[in-house]
Amino acid sequence: MTADFDQPDDCFAHPRLAAVYDIIDGRRDDLDLYIGATVEFEVRTVLDVGCGTGSLSSALAARGIDVIGLDPASASLAVAQTKPHAERVRWIHGTVDDLPATVQADLAVMTGNVAQVFITDDQWQSTLTAVAAALIPTGRLIFETRIPAVRAWESWTPDRTRRRHDLPTRETVEYWLELIDVALPLVTFRSHYHFRPDNSVLTSDSTLRFRTEAELRADLAATGFVVDEIRDAPDRPGKEMVFVASTRSS
Repeated sequence: MTADFDQPDDCFAHPRLAAVYDIIDGRRDDLDLYIGATVEFEVRTVLDVGCGTGSLSSALAARGIDVIGLDPASASLAVAQTKPHAERVRWIHGTVDDLPATVQADLAVMTGNVAQVFITDDQWQSTLTAVAAALIPTGRLIFETRIPAVRAWESWTPDRTRRRHDLPTRETVEYWLELIDVALPLVTFRSHYHFRPDNSVLTSDSTLRFRTEAELRADLAATGFVVDEIRDAPDRPGKEMVFVASTRSS
């Protein structure tokens, strides 16, 4: 994602990079939490904000849940629409501003780093407000965000992130991260992709905002949410906060 949610980073918007996103990202252990939440809260309809290549949306659709998959990157949605059960998902190309007024979900989710791509207060507040409007009166929002004190960006270096992946096209791609700037609460980094055998190199720059627990609690309260609990991320214990918030106390 990017600082402007309606202008997604190349890693999501460039067709060649969107096509290799799932391979580079690997097994999405983080999605187990969200799938489990649909059972825990007896969810029937999910709004997947920033659904990307549709891994969660398609997995939930396979379980008989009505899913709205929302993303501003058409290249990512093109990948999403090729996945099993994709025909059961209502895909929307755009941002929360493009959601029909008729959407009333039991649960809205922001997986991965989606909640961190809104780097200004206005972007974040308007997104939370729109999500709240798309939920039923007893609806919930679940999202994860990195704990700033852990300083995850210190590991976003070429020597710690470089990996080579084999592609179904019989090509390979070498991938690594480069830290560009740390001006807290903002962190900017660059993703590198070196494809072989054609030897092409593509890059994608991203900026994330690291908000504290106190900031997030205040932001949620200001947009009508009640924080029910903050959970640990099972795939990254001690490194992320998982917020479970509701549109009214339940």
